[in-house]
Amino acid sequence: MSVSEFPYRRVVVTGGAGFLGSYVVEKLRQRGVEEIFVPRSRDYDLVRMDHVERLYDDAQPDLVIHIAAVVGGIGANRANPGRYFYDNLMMGVQLMEQARQRGISKFVGLGTICAYPKFTPVPFREEDIWNGYPEETNAPYGLAKKMMLVQSQSYREQYGFNSIFLLPVNLYGPRDNFDLQSSHVIPALIRKCLEAIERGAEQIECWGSGLPTREFLYAEDCAEGILLAAECYDKSEPVNLGAGFEISIRELAEKIARLTGFAGEIVWDASQPDGQPRRCLDVTRAEREFGFRARTGFDEGLRQTIEWYRGIIAKPAGSTNGSFG
Repeated sequence: MSVSEFPYRRVVVTGGAGFLGSYVVEKLRQRGVEEIFVPRSRDYDLVRMDHVERLYDDAQPDLVIHIAAVVGGIGANRANPGRYFYDNLMMGVQLMEQARQRGISKFVGLGTICAYPKFTPVPFREEDIWNGYPEETNAPYGLAKKMMLVQSQSYREQYGFNSIFLLPVNLYGPRDNFDLQSSHVIPALIRKCLEAIERGAEQIECWGSGLPTREFLYAEDCAEGILLAAECYDKSEPVNLGAGFEISIRELAEKIARLTGFAGEIVWDASQPDGQPRRCLDVTRAEREFGFRARTGFDEGLRQTIEWYRGIIAKPAGSTNGSFG
C-alpha cells in the first residue's frame, strides 16, 4: 500500500514509546502519517477515565492502536495478578468506550497469546479461544486483555463501531526488555548467556523443565501485521499474528547459547513453573484476510537481537536515552 493510500491521518499509539510500539510508530511514519500521538505514562494514566478523555481531547485521532499493557514474564505475573488484571482491563475498556462515544473511525486492540486456554489444541485456531481457562500463572493478564474482544464484538454488533482484535504470539527483537525481573524468555536467556561469558561462569540457570514449546514473532514483523490489519481488516473475528512454528524452551536455550558463544552448562530448575505446555498459532487467517506473513527468519532475528543488546551493554553509562520498553 502506498503512502497516499493509508486511510488514517491522526493516530494514537498507546505504548508507542515501548518495544512493539516503537516499530509501529516507525512504520506509520514510513506510510506518511505525520500526526502520531504517543501518550506517556507520566502524562496520561490510561487506567483513569479522565486521563483517557484528556488524551482524546488532545490528540483528536481517527485511528487508535492500543498496545500499552502492564506485562512481564511468569515471575512478574505470579507477583502481580491483581494489578495485571485491573490495569489492563481498565485501559482497554475505557479507551474503547471513549473511542466509541467520540466516533473515532477505528480502534485496533492488541490482545495476547496468554488469552488462549491452557490446553488449546496446536496450532491455536482463533475459534478455540473460549474453549477453556488460560494457564494459571498469566490468566489474570490474559483474561483482562481478552475482554477487549468481547467489547469489540459487542460494540460492533450494537453500535456499528469499527474495532478489531489481534492476538500476537510471543515477541522478540532489538529494543526488548532485558530486565531479568520482568523480561520474557528470549531477552532473559540472551542476558544470562552474555553475563556468564563476561564473568567466566560455567553454567546458567533456567526456570522449569525446558520441555514447553513456544512460538516467537520478530517485533518489526508484528508491527507490519498490525498496520496491515489497520488498513485492510474490518471484521469482528479475532486474528492471530505469528510465525507459524514452535520450539521447545530447552532447544531455544541451546540455540541462544550457541549464537552468543556461551559454552557452559544450562541447569534447569524444575521447582519453578513451566507455564503453558505448548504455544503455536494457526496463522492462515491473517494471511487470508490482510496478506500478513512473518518475514524474518528466527536465527536471523535472534542474531540481530543479540547484537543490539551487545551494543547497549558496550556503551558507557548514561550514553543511551533509549527505553527497553
